[in-house]
Amino acid sequence: MTLFPDLTGKALSRWMLADGPESDTVISSRVRLARNIEGLPFPHLMTPERGEKVVEMVRRAFASKDAAKLGLDDAEVIRMSEMSVVDRQVLVEKHLISPNLARNSTTGAAAITPDESVSVMINEEDHIRIQCLYAGLQLREALYRADRVDDLLEGKMEYAFSENRGYLTACPTNVGTGMRASVMVHLPALVINNKAGQVFTTVVKLGFIVRGLYGEGTEAVGNIFQVSNQVTLGQSEAEIVQNLRNVVEQIIAQEKEARESLMSEMKEQIEDKVGRAYGILLYGHVFSSKEAMQYLSDVRLGVDLGLLPQVNRQVLNELLVAIRPGYLQKMAGRELDPWERDTMRADLIRSRLRPDGQASASASA
Repeated sequence: MTLFPDLTGKALSRWMLADGPESDTVISSRVRLARNIEGLPFPHLMTPERGEKVVEMVRRAFASKDAAKLGLDDAEVIRMSEMSVVDRQVLVEKHLISPNLARNSTTGAAAITPDESVSVMINEEDHIRIQCLYAGLQLREALYRADRVDDLLEGKMEYAFSENRGYLTACPTNVGTGMRASVMVHLPALVINNKAGQVFTTVVKLGFIVRGLYGEGTEAVGNIFQVSNQVTLGQSEAEIVQNLRNVVEQIIAQEKEARESLMSEMKEQIEDKVGRAYGILLYGHVFSSKEAMQYLSDVRLGVDLGLLPQVNRQVLNELLVAIRPGYLQKMAGRELDPWERDTMRADLIRSRLRPDGQASASASA
């Protein structure tokens, strides 16, 4: 497998090398389409033989001439059974696969492009989950790419589809378009001003949901949240994406207003908060994951406010993955106990944040 070493050996995906629109607030945009194949049981009811059939169907689709025309023939299908537990955990930390797929070492697989902007999960909750990731606020671009992948696969297999209900999925909440669109946002000023809860309450009333860094069931760390649609039935994919974009643009406006308020009303306190966080990260020797994420959030705020021009935002994006347990153990080449992870995490942060450590944001940590 030619792609495999880069997938788990580097923390920064190539698609994140360029800043996207609203990158001072929005880290990434994602569109995910859930699809199932007509005539086959859902993955949790499938035999290993049928699961392998789905993997092979996807593999052939990406090896076809149609895939080459769309520039998707460089995607590589990787089976979970061929990966170690740590390697699978790294892919979860990079948002390329879900924890559910990582646990499926029998029939689970993923087709991933070299730049990691396209990841097709195979035999997760559904037979196929197409995921497209873009930097910044680029929901329309992500949807366009996801639709191209969807067209490719639908041209090679028959989807389970109802004229009344749309695409049929293992979970009823995905029936219809089968689409989940989400935007990962960094909202430190709203949290500092104690306005985040009020904003999220309004967002939920509008039919959207706010989750933590790794989606459903995860807590928000480092002031990073995922905002996504709840409704998948009764609206088109384009309408869902536009409605989500409208909501996110309002969140961005409120975050920027909160940042301006902080700088006008408590500039010295914010400068102190940012400076302390930067200094602690530069000279600290032991950090838990949660503690590191909070200090990195403060440093990111400083970068976005122009207080830390020496810090590269891409390095901060890289560290979102590089300080996670799976990646640290991958780099160490062995299992690490919590204390070893905390000290290695601090070593890594110091090396990446010092000026001579920022020559290449895409370098392996």
